[in-house]
Amino acid sequence: MTQLPQNIGFVGAGNMASAIIGGLLSAGYDSARLCAIDPSEAAQTKLHNLGISEVGGQPGPTFRTSELVIVAVKPQFMQAATEGIKKHLAPETVVMSVAAGISVSALKDQLSNSNAPVVRCMPNTPALVGAGASGLFASPEVTDRQRAGIDAVMGVVGTTVWLEKESHIDVVTAISGSGPAYFFAFMEAMIATGERMGLDHETASQLTLQTALGAAKLATQQSDPVNELRRNVTSPGGTTERALESFDQDNLEALVNRGMQACLARAQEMAKEFG
Repeated sequence: MTQLPQNIGFVGAGNMASAIIGGLLSAGYDSARLCAIDPSEAAQTKLHNLGISEVGGQPGPTFRTSELVIVAVKPQFMQAATEGIKKHLAPETVVMSVAAGISVSALKDQLSNSNAPVVRCMPNTPALVGAGASGLFASPEVTDRQRAGIDAVMGVVGTTVWLEKESHIDVVTAISGSGPAYFFAFMEAMIATGERMGLDHETASQLTLQTALGAAKLATQQSDPVNELRRNVTSPGGTTERALESFDQDNLEALVNRGMQACLARAQEMAKEFG
């Protein structure tokens, strides 16, 4: 098993940081080797309740010996966050940002260290239930051992992919970063239509959510590609074929393409705004 970083520090203790911390603790990581910086008393109390003793508004001893520091704040707060920690980082400490739009070069500038080993990470909200998908891009200073350690950390909340090009982080945003909302929107539409067809909300929701879960499990656990799985459900002249023909008439693929391209464009705009 890959060696996890000896100590891990968090800057920001919101939902994503809490999900990673929870996953690490569930995997048996020693809570004494975790620490966090967050000005919110509610966030500090929450982490204390998880058994993490070094929590506060300033870096403590564990933070200063962290091999990995995960900065989990919104892009507009990144400058203040890095300003507060940069004097407390060892030269070999990897700083991983989960903020959209903050480039590797901008992160290095904010840390006042052009040789800092930094990683950009684009996770998604299913990490909250251990089923996330994260895209990762590392600066050249990050070693293979450090990559493996980060893989192990993010692996506790889902699957990971390493990207060869930093620009592909924006593509990850358009696919998996924002992707859960696309599926939620489709589920909303199915539930609403089920209600219009006569089902009560609870029944329509139960059937829709279980169908989405089952389809995702089939797609991830079967060797057949998704287009083959779709064909397996679609009997010639049957009900599913009729529904899919209607989707085709409305050009579902083009609709999805436009939405994802709009997401990509906004991610690229944010990169110019913040990075």
